[in-house]
Amino acid sequence: MSEIEYVTFDQVNVEDFIAIVNEEALRAHLIDHPLFDRSSLRMWMEDKIRVDAIQGCRIRAVYINGFLAGWCGIQPDKDGFELAIVISQRFWGFGISIFKSLLSWAKEAGHKEVLFHFLDSRPEYKALIKMACKIHKTKLLGRNFTTYYIPVG
Repeated sequence: MSEIEYVTFDQVNVEDFIAIVNEEALRAHLIDHPLFDRSSLRMWMEDKIRVDAIQGCRIRAVYINGFLAGWCGIQPDKDGFELAIVISQRFWGFGISIFKSLLSWAKEAGHKEVLFHFLDSRPEYKALIKMACKIHKTKLLGRNFTTYYIPVG
C-alpha cells in the first residue's frame, strides 16, 4: 500500500519542487505561465503559505512513498473555495486518494460546498459528474474550464 503524506510548504526544498512544477505533462493542464526559476518558485511558495493561513484554506505539498509528488489544497475562489490537485504525471493514479483527503479537510473546515475547476484539456469525469450538485463551463484567465460544484459531507 502506498503512503501519502501532506506537509506544509515551509518544509519543502525549492530545488526538489522546481522539476515538478515545470513538468511539461503537468503544465499542459494548467493556466499558461512562465517556467519557474528558484526565485519565482520561492515567491509562489510564499504566496501559498499565506493562503494556507486563511481560515478555511489548507495548502500542502504531497509526498508519495517518500517522494515529492506535487501539491494540493483548498484555496479561495471568487465563488467560495476551490480544490487544487497538482501532481507529477508519475503519480497521476493517486488523484482520487488526494481528492478524498481534500474533501475530508473541507468538511473539517465547515465548508458546505467546494469547487473543482478542470481545464478544457481534461476529459469529463463520470465520478465527478455524479458527485456534483452543479456543473458549468467557466472562463478563467482566458482559458475554458469545467467547474464541478461538490457538496461536502
